[in-house]
Amino acid sequence: MVEHWSPKPGVGSSSLSTRAKQRSKMNFIQYVKDSFEELSNHMTWISKEDAQKTTVTVAVFTIIFALAVAGIDYVFQTGLDNFFKLF
Repeated sequence: MVEHWSPKPGVGSSSLSTRAKQRSKMNFIQYVKDSFEELSNHMTWISKEDAQKTTVTVAVFTIIFALAVAGIDYVFQTGLDNFFKLF
């Protein structure tokens, strides 16, 4: 049985039938199962030590960048405050 869908309102059925809804649920469940299988059996994961090193590296550079932006902000704010005190 083929389900026909028409983009025109009032012509044919614009909603999925019960069987089609059940099929889409089965497809979603199969998709989730396949995804977990792919992640657990077909992926290459980095080691815990490499993940820790990378995390520390990102954290250190984030802090350095934040301090640099804060320093530049302080310099500009001080400069603008001194500039507007003159007027």
